[in-house]
Amino acid sequence: MTLIKSISGIRGTIGGIAGSGLTPIDVVKFTAAYGSWVINTTQIKKIVLGRDARISGEMVNNLVIGTLQGLGIEVIDLGLSTTPTVEIAVPLEQAGGGIILTASHNPKQWNALKLLNQNGEFISDAEGKAVLELAEAAEFEFATVNNLGKVIKDDSYLQKHVDMILALPLVDVEAIKAAKFKIAIDCVNSTGGIFVPALLKALGVKTVYPLFCTPDGEFPHNPEPLPENLQQIAKEVQDKQADLGIVVDPDVDRLCFICEDGSMFGEEYTLVAVADYVLKNTPGNTVSNLSSTRALRDVTEKSGGKYNASAVGEVNVVNKMKETNAIIGGEGNGGIIYPESHYGRDALVGIALFLTHLAKFGKSISLLRSSYPNYHISKNKITLTDEMDIDALLLKVQDKYKAHQHSTIDGLKIEFDNEWVHLRRSNTEPIIRIYSEAHNETIAENLASKIIADIKEILKLN
Repeated sequence: MTLIKSISGIRGTIGGIAGSGLTPIDVVKFTAAYGSWVINTTQIKKIVLGRDARISGEMVNNLVIGTLQGLGIEVIDLGLSTTPTVEIAVPLEQAGGGIILTASHNPKQWNALKLLNQNGEFISDAEGKAVLELAEAAEFEFATVNNLGKVIKDDSYLQKHVDMILALPLVDVEAIKAAKFKIAIDCVNSTGGIFVPALLKALGVKTVYPLFCTPDGEFPHNPEPLPENLQQIAKEVQDKQADLGIVVDPDVDRLCFICEDGSMFGEEYTLVAVADYVLKNTPGNTVSNLSSTRALRDVTEKSGGKYNASAVGEVNVVNKMKETNAIIGGEGNGGIIYPESHYGRDALVGIALFLTHLAKFGKSISLLRSSYPNYHISKNKITLTDEMDIDALLLKVQDKYKAHQHSTIDGLKIEFDNEWVHLRRSNTEPIIRIYSEAHNETIAENLASKIIADIKEILKLN
């Protein structure tokens, strides 16, 4: 059993002993802490709640609602929803915050409470720590019987979300209709199975081949949208002679595409392609995290904009976007953040912008992919002992490569001409994650191997 307490929320496996997994006691404890924090900081007794379709969702949902009611908080319950839908609902409802019950791409035994501020954005590092301190203190003041919170069930936000997307100036419904796309979709039996078909219908897509669109939480494969988990939809695209495939994760904030020949468009290139379209129409700056592909920087600079990198984590990307007035940003895991809509990763917005881009491009999705600089990212890790001083180790690697341009805003990223390597410590395990990127797989792997050898040498000297 696992329970991970982080700044953006609480996640864990269902069951076990309290404190070692996401048990009912833990759900109530952290919900009470978050609800108390919302009241203390905003004086607003209203919170928006939504969940993905995983099996434990109903149970966790009931516990969260009861706890918030017990604090005297009004709950706007969206039911089966998506992370970006809850994000847009919070400010529209003038709520003090929002909770999404989802463990994102984690397998079905996991669930989590993702926590939002009153702007519908993920809470900050300082805010997350404040919530965790309240949870540890467990000094909650619950409402008397005449002051319990009420629950309002609201199923209108699917349509509201779709309407907001259709109203975006860069979403061209007529162009998408005219393209007559045939699209296969894989929604991993979660809420994408409700929201993605509804969006495609609104965009005028008449031919959709649905895979795993029953929102029962029975994930048919590992729900993380990585190539090794997407072989069935790749075959579906080929068998049905579809123009493309669309894949989302369980809470619909990550997005990737399959080309018409069954090959992977590449989740790193979801953001690159959408940013390319946005930049062609509204020149400006972009942001992604340090572990994302250099191709976004290339596309941004080609359009005359400036690219900036942030530390890993959605809240860090959002903060850097606001700081640099970026018009598009996100993460290399298929996360699109488009401020014209809202400051949060949104696969639905990404789908609408991408389909408009592809329709106007007028050629196949594989040809669109080939129009971008081609990079390969190698992802590795080194497991260390709990006693190892990872910060000291990174400082020694930094000193070894001090002649190269580098960044230390999140671990250590070293630039080698058009190649880079990023080393960062895991927040949950005694490991160093090592990402490297180059124009081909061999060079990327060799770069990672060189850094790993350096680390092993440093450890041997110690």
